[in-house]
Amino acid sequence: MTGAPALVVIGGGPRGTGIIERIAANAAELYGGLPLDIHLVDPYPPGGGRIWRQDQSPLLWMNSMAEDVTMFTDDSVLMDGPVRPGPALHTWADDVREGRTAVDAGPAVLREIHALGAQDFPSRRLQSVYLRWVYERAVAALPPGITVHAHTGRALRVSGPRGGPQQVRIEGRAEPLHADLVVLTVGHLDAEPDAGQRELSAFADRHGLVHLPPDFTADTDLSALPPGEPVLVRGFGLAFVDLMVLLTEGRGGRYENGAYVPSGREPVLYVGSRRGVPYRSKIGYTLRGERPPLPHHFGADQVAELAGRTGPVDFRRDVWPLVAKELGHAHYHRLFTAHPERTAMDRGDFEEKYAVAEPGSAELAALVASAVPDPADRLDLAALDHPLDGVRHDSFDALQDALRAHVAADLERRHDPGHSPDLAVFLGLLSVYAQLTGLGDTGEHWHGFFSYLASGPPGPRLRQLLALSEAGVVRFLGADMTVETDEEQGVFRARGTTVPGAYTEARALVEARLPDPSLRTTRSALLSALHEEGAAVTGTGLLSVDPADGRILDREGRPHPRRFALGPYTTARSGGAFTRPRTGGPAFRQNDATARTALAFLRDHSCRDHLTA
Repeated sequence: MTGAPALVVIGGGPRGTGIIERIAANAAELYGGLPLDIHLVDPYPPGGGRIWRQDQSPLLWMNSMAEDVTMFTDDSVLMDGPVRPGPALHTWADDVREGRTAVDAGPAVLREIHALGAQDFPSRRLQSVYLRWVYERAVAALPPGITVHAHTGRALRVSGPRGGPQQVRIEGRAEPLHADLVVLTVGHLDAEPDAGQRELSAFADRHGLVHLPPDFTADTDLSALPPGEPVLVRGFGLAFVDLMVLLTEGRGGRYENGAYVPSGREPVLYVGSRRGVPYRSKIGYTLRGERPPLPHHFGADQVAELAGRTGPVDFRRDVWPLVAKELGHAHYHRLFTAHPERTAMDRGDFEEKYAVAEPGSAELAALVASAVPDPADRLDLAALDHPLDGVRHDSFDALQDALRAHVAADLERRHDPGHSPDLAVFLGLLSVYAQLTGLGDTGEHWHGFFSYLASGPPGPRLRQLLALSEAGVVRFLGADMTVETDEEQGVFRARGTTVPGAYTEARALVEARLPDPSLRTTRSALLSALHEEGAAVTGTGLLSVDPADGRILDREGRPHPRRFALGPYTTARSGGAFTRPRTGGPAFRQNDATARTALAFLRDHSCRDHLTA
């Protein structure tokens, strides 16, 4: 457009905004007033992108309290670029309410913003307004000569030699965009069904049944699920919570005095999963007093040692023991400092012995047993992860009572500051996730464990689940849920191990989980083409990137000089959709490193062009 160097950012959601914000923050130091065209490509409006777009049900909430969501850096972020502070979501809402900040939003969303408290769970459409404001602020902060051009469309392909300009083909556009650098921030991916899902869909087609494969619940057509009919639901995480909301309140049901009043248009949801229980509730209090020092037993030195090994690193064998020791450190540090009356050993003596004990050893178990008299105060990660292991019930009715008791106990504990070591473990999980970005693909076990403990639903959602269970709209199937097909009867059949021998039949099956973030099964033509052309992909299908700055690696391990990628489909994915203030924010660190590398490259490229002109 102007003859200036061109940077194409593919993906206009929060990550794309984060890259623009870091370019604005670093440009004065690294770019020296040179011109630059930034082309932002996304089929959805910039800021929210697809997942956080305004055009979705107001019943769908964020999974974090307003005070735990920020798009701005602070001095807890370990990065080379400057801190550019800004308001967290609840502070921004205060500014809107007091007239200090103007936003473009309809009356209904403005009412939500004006009513938002720090510990409320905002709707996703409210978050979309915040993200749009952050995007516009980031663009406005760019120095003169750096211009953003937004393109509404889907990027289909990136081509070009390693040592030369790149071309970005956009759906519906005749000519490609020319780019000196490309940064992929495309977010979550749609996926083609695997062989098992295809078989289930084919079975459903043969018998006139309904099978809904893994998808983003907000984008799924749920009209095929008839009122009053049983629906098997496989998956008990956040996708299930969205499904539960849209099929109950979304169909006219309501809550009165804690009880659910059906509309009569709800199906009956029979839900199960591998664990058989919902994700743990979001913690409903803030940490007061001393924070655990993190990282402590699993930091940069341990990651460097693991990354430097000549052989493959096995997560369960090599990494998990260190992770468990780090989480234990966070737990017991908090127990000794905040609840010393529940300990039976001098804190310094315990910490000294804990530091040298081998992770997972009998020595460590004996130390904890002697220092912490009540088993309820000890950290048992295996019991947390699989609460129904070995649990058996004689009937489905007994299982319903037991699962309601489990959820109620989890809600009570996660809202009781007397159990504040739980919040310390949460902070430990965030710290561990930040360190693991340096190890590449750590497999699905860690990601699932983190999501289960740290990314559970808001407490009010679990209270709604209890009410729906009492009303008979939700029924629990237990752990190790499997689904079979009966060709003779033409039905799906589900069973679990918690009620031996029992099963449930239905004519509808919903896979309540997100599609796998795998380049091998993605529907993204853009990422499929990168894979086909030689980008390295891990065993689980993640795109391999340099952990230092996000450059895409080829199959020989060489970083591409002109292509970067950030997000959940890469080996540098970070935990959580958004960053809590003052928690280090590995996504911020990644954004900063990518932006600085890009600016230095573009600066040198621009200077060479100027000298040869």
